[in-house]
Amino acid sequence: MRVSNAEQSLSEVHETVDTTVPRKGWKRILAYIGPAYLVSVGYMDPGNWATDLQGGAKFGYQLIWVLLMSNLMALLLQSLSARLGIVRRRDLAQANRETYPPFVNFCLYVLAELAIAACDLAEVLGMAIGIHLLTGLPILWGTIITVLDTFLFLFLQRWGIRKLEAFIIALVAIIGASFLVQILIAQPAVGDVVGGLVPGMLHDGALYIAVGIIGATVMPHNLYLHSALVQTRKINPDKKGIKTALKYNLIDSTIALNAAFLVNTAILVLAATVFYKTGNTEVAKIQEAHHLLEPLLGSSIAPVLFAIALIAAGQSSTVTGTMAGQIVMEGYLHLRINPWLRRLLTRLIAIVPALLVIMIYGDEKVDDLLIFSQVILSIQLGFAVIPLIHFVSDKTTMGDFVIGKKTQILAWLVALILVFLNVNLVVEEVSALFHSGVSFWVKTAVIVAILGFIWLFLMMTFYPIASKKRRLAKDTLYGDAMQLDNLEVKKIQKIAIALDFTNADEKLIAHALSQGNEIVSYQLIHIVESVSARYSKDSSDDAETRKDKERLQNYVDQLRSKGLNASGHVGYTHRVTEIVRLVEELGSDMLVMGAHRHSGLKDYIFGETIEDVRHKLTIPVLIVNVS
Repeated sequence: MRVSNAEQSLSEVHETVDTTVPRKGWKRILAYIGPAYLVSVGYMDPGNWATDLQGGAKFGYQLIWVLLMSNLMALLLQSLSARLGIVRRRDLAQANRETYPPFVNFCLYVLAELAIAACDLAEVLGMAIGIHLLTGLPILWGTIITVLDTFLFLFLQRWGIRKLEAFIIALVAIIGASFLVQILIAQPAVGDVVGGLVPGMLHDGALYIAVGIIGATVMPHNLYLHSALVQTRKINPDKKGIKTALKYNLIDSTIALNAAFLVNTAILVLAATVFYKTGNTEVAKIQEAHHLLEPLLGSSIAPVLFAIALIAAGQSSTVTGTMAGQIVMEGYLHLRINPWLRRLLTRLIAIVPALLVIMIYGDEKVDDLLIFSQVILSIQLGFAVIPLIHFVSDKTTMGDFVIGKKTQILAWLVALILVFLNVNLVVEEVSALFHSGVSFWVKTAVIVAILGFIWLFLMMTFYPIASKKRRLAKDTLYGDAMQLDNLEVKKIQKIAIALDFTNADEKLIAHALSQGNEIVSYQLIHIVESVSARYSKDSSDDAETRKDKERLQNYVDQLRSKGLNASGHVGYTHRVTEIVRLVEELGSDMLVMGAHRHSGLKDYIFGETIEDVRHKLTIPVLIVNVS
């Protein structure tokens, strides 16, 4: 584990694909194709399966419009994420770190890690279920086996980003082909499918599933991922090169995310055709769906393809989840750990709750846990989406590539919809929790958590606006650059030096001499702080006062022996007041003081002395670091 000073996202593969090499035709487009496919697998992971299956089985085709809306939202937000990475060469985590205060960043980091863990939880359970359906191995053992895919990711990473992208695209093709065959077998009514594209009211539990669908589709960690993956392409940094990269990445995103939309729609339509239409509306579990496919469709190949596609979905998603975890940790914390350790930690965080649920409640609650993981993702969406919109709307950092007003309005409308749906869901769930008779302490903890989320949300939303206004106000306050017409200052003739009879005195006197010349007089000042000086002041004649005067006179004699004009002056008791008094009485043109770079309590004691003296004098004060 080490602190990373690298400013590059995914430094191992940063700009490893050179798009600046001249290419013609489809080869030119292919150089950019890839990042969006790695992102798209997160839109068809096992978490999506659980929400799509429940949505189709319980509500038929009526939630297809939610999938379409989610896909359009995802397309908009992923294009904004890609724009941030291409134009600013920063991923979302790095941009947050550069914008928000440290504590806000830490909170956003924790939420991002929680989102990745929730996503990984869905992938763990999905792969475990797929292994169980294909081989009959218990889900508990399948969950433990998923730890081994840590090493698969490391193996793939060594191939380079293009080979990794090819592997993911192959898995996506397997998923797509599997569902294409199953849809052809199911033969859904086209009219019913088209009717599901018409928006309708969400009620009777449909809201919970709809929010889960949105959370499973518009994943927060994918926004971090995409802004980093586009930086694997080396582009010309000029205006034309950036424009070209934006155009081809939009094509990449459109194809990849629409493919993910078709897969999700296929899952929902399959569930609606096979289960909802036959009255099996309570089929809400992946295992049940698998077991019923063969008798209801009359085909033995359908459940096999279902299980294979499920394993492929889980495996492809787990690779991109690991990369997102690396981006978040390095971007927010500037901390890098070995990839295998990062992957293992992420996987263990996901496996522990899965194992606990399976061991305590059995396999029956696995699908409920899948749905819950997707709702967690959805609740955190706003905390990734809103900063992203702020960044790509900032003319100062985005320049000519800042998004237009219409796009800004549309993006904020999407953010508003996401926040509105999530607030509704939280209100419903909290209300149900409070009416279930939970203890006072649980209610208190929930209220405190909600207040914390509200504070973080307000900071995240309005801090960039406030800081931008402060920056504009500062620019307005200073106005245009001044003309340097008057560069004359009063000639220095008297330099006061505040001494404390430590090893620092020599350094202070040396700096004072560097500011003067042979005609400048040097006024050596020391403040006596003995008990006698406190009451008798200049009448004090105790041992400490006499000793201090002797030391001061020794310095004066040494300077005079070098041909310099020097004099000694003693003050009593109050350091700040006496230094200011002596400097003013002596008519000094400059004061030299020492700063010991203390920390803690000493910083307040000695640091305050310097600040108070500096603010009470109108002459230049030279502060010398003497420790």
